[in-house]
Amino acid sequence: MMKNVIFEQCHRHFDDIVAIRRDIHQHPELGFDVERTAGIAADALRALNIPVRTGVGRTGVVGDLEAPGATRRIALRADMDALPIQELTESPYRSKFDGKAHLCGHDAHTAMLIGAARILSHFKNQRQAHVRFIFQPSEEVFPGGATAMMADGVLEEVDEIYGLHVFPLFPVGHYATCTGPMLAQSDTFEVTLTGKGGHAAFPHLTVDAVVIGAQFVTAVQSIVARNVNPLDSAVVSVTQFHGGDAKNVIPAAVELGGTVRTLEKTVQTHIKAALERRLAGVAAAYDATYTFAYQEGCPVTYNHESCVTAALSAARRLVGEENIVFPMAPVLGGEDFGCYSQEIPACFIMLGAGNEQKGIVNMCHHPQFDIDETCMVYGMALLVSLVTAPRTERIG
Repeated sequence: MMKNVIFEQCHRHFDDIVAIRRDIHQHPELGFDVERTAGIAADALRALNIPVRTGVGRTGVVGDLEAPGATRRIALRADMDALPIQELTESPYRSKFDGKAHLCGHDAHTAMLIGAARILSHFKNQRQAHVRFIFQPSEEVFPGGATAMMADGVLEEVDEIYGLHVFPLFPVGHYATCTGPMLAQSDTFEVTLTGKGGHAAFPHLTVDAVVIGAQFVTAVQSIVARNVNPLDSAVVSVTQFHGGDAKNVIPAAVELGGTVRTLEKTVQTHIKAALERRLAGVAAAYDATYTFAYQEGCPVTYNHESCVTAALSAARRLVGEENIVFPMAPVLGGEDFGCYSQEIPACFIMLGAGNEQKGIVNMCHHPQFDIDETCMVYGMALLVSLVTAPRTERIG
């Protein structure tokens, strides 16, 4: 069975792929500054005699593996950048750099795609499609790597695209996905409220921006609760509140910031308007002025039915129906894979990476995040299966 051959190859390459993941983990790079990681990916493809383009989207790497007689081109994407967070694990391969760490699993994504490339390069007669390997920088910052790589033509001649993300909330050996919106549009907002500063002992002579800001934070909490249909998903969170330099001085202004997460464009538009209405109302009530800046971020990661069908078919052959979570409930995290999914048929799949017995339960971006590395066997297997499984229909 092809399933057994695929898993045999994944296990054969497993130790080396773990070593690659751990090396990348120890040397995290942020944003577009991923030259070292990109070099590892490019060298791995060149060693397989796969034609490589570097500097795509500034620091991205693209490799194209052709399949004799194929009429489709499938793109497989991995992100390479780390997070500006201090790692607090005690693992022997923890980050060597303070304030930078791979706490979202992009090190594993890169290593798994290298592993899949190695296996697929030897499966010449089994490949059902040409393959484009995409190693992307700057997923964590918008506008970032996906937008930059698309501007450099990374999706040209691509029929469909797939991405995996490690997900410790599901155990190793499980896959999860859904049709339609899977990850949220991720927007940000910035607010400045300006009143009149003064001595803290004479508040009646001031227009207290701190109090006004607090009123705005409180007012924001009712947007989702009272202005969004309960059947729609949304999050509005104020995550920054800055103001004042001395304990005996009421500051003249405060700055606030936060995020809005939505799955539907109409909901996003409604929330944006509701935020400014509340801001204007609170400012007017206290005789203050304000500025409001709203930045649209990563679009919704949308899973197309044809690609979901292909991914589920491949996953079922590997692990059986009992180890697949479908439909997975959408998550309000953001992913710039959504940029690709707005352009061509796409599917994003969560890869079970948790292990309660080993204490691997922390979600991405947690300072003690880690994965059970055996999940990479299943990640490589699915990536390979997406290319080697026969299709009855052309995606389009």
